[in-house]
Amino acid sequence: MGWKTLDEMDLDGKRVLTRVDINVPIVDGMVTDSTRIRRIAPSVKHIVAAGGRPILLAHFGRPGGERRENLSLKQLVPTLERAFDAPVKFAADCVGSEAAMAAETLQPGEVLLLENTRFHAGETKNDPELAAGMAKLGDVFCNDAFSAAHRAHSSTEGLAHLLPACAGRLMQAELEALESALGEPKRPVTAVVGGAKVSTKLELLSNLIEKVDNLVIGGGMANTFLAAKDIQIGKSLAERMMTDTALEIMAKAESTGCNIVLPRDVVVARKFEANADNETVAVDQCPEDAMILDAGPESVAAISAVLAESKTLIWNGPLGAFEIEPFDAATNAAALKAAALTRSGQIISVAGGGDTVAALNASGAAGDFTYISTAGGAFLEWMEGKVLPGVAALDQ
Repeated sequence: MGWKTLDEMDLDGKRVLTRVDINVPIVDGMVTDSTRIRRIAPSVKHIVAAGGRPILLAHFGRPGGERRENLSLKQLVPTLERAFDAPVKFAADCVGSEAAMAAETLQPGEVLLLENTRFHAGETKNDPELAAGMAKLGDVFCNDAFSAAHRAHSSTEGLAHLLPACAGRLMQAELEALESALGEPKRPVTAVVGGAKVSTKLELLSNLIEKVDNLVIGGGMANTFLAAKDIQIGKSLAERMMTDTALEIMAKAESTGCNIVLPRDVVVARKFEANADNETVAVDQCPEDAMILDAGPESVAAISAVLAESKTLIWNGPLGAFEIEPFDAATNAAALKAAALTRSGQIISVAGGGDTVAALNASGAAGDFTYISTAGGAFLEWMEGKVLPGVAALDQ
């Protein structure tokens, strides 16, 4: 861990340029989910308490380098003020004279929000001139946007080379959680990987096979592996062109000593809709006119047994079509088992990815996991073993 934390920085009297992710959903001008805003509040409050003046940098949507008023960060000011319990000033640009004046006149106890960084085309190109313009506004750079750390942008990677830099509280928590899961984890380590397509998670699977003891494969991905083993899967969602790749992954797992866990029984239906007529059959007994929509109770029991013997769990993706009942049963049952093991101190559980977060929230298990990342792409790229530019730039 070569990066510094907020605790290691002298913030008193300093202007702290703080990169955050506040790309929250808005309907009719109202924030409908303020989770990302709440999660950056500890960093902002720490900076204020330490005598610093937080200046927030963030993107919002995909304006493509153009100023679009519907993507202005100004509309987030009331929600930010409630989350920080502090006055939030706003500057209509993230560089230039107006931003400089707002930064210079910012008073202790106040927070400054700069306009959408992606209103500048140079942001996503990591333009050094744009980064230099931002750097003029602050004395210290704090990156608290792990979710944007897989992008080498001016406000994530470029700035870190121009000012004394550190990780914010959320970034720190993400990095520490991931390090505990894949860096030097307590063993045995089990990974649960689900979702629709093998093709989107090839790098993830290849990396995990070398690092975990058990790999549970669920969802549509599992169907591809079953098809690779010449098991009939009826009309199930599968990438039949990827069966050779699935065989290669299984062969690699055998050579590295990684135990791959596939379904033993499955829940099948003729229609992909809520409460469709369904039945549970052995994994090799899927009718030709049916589709696999969930793992069955024997599969859940096998997964639970593996979890009970594990010390570390990494979870990305559901075990079935969790969006519709009753095909959320396997995901819910396995998640609740992981939650119970976490509560009892038997396992460290780290999860991430959009569908994963939604599934764990729906199951009621999310609150008991050791850590749940909302970072999406950055979480996946870290799991794939890739270097994240925004993190690497802090490691100086």
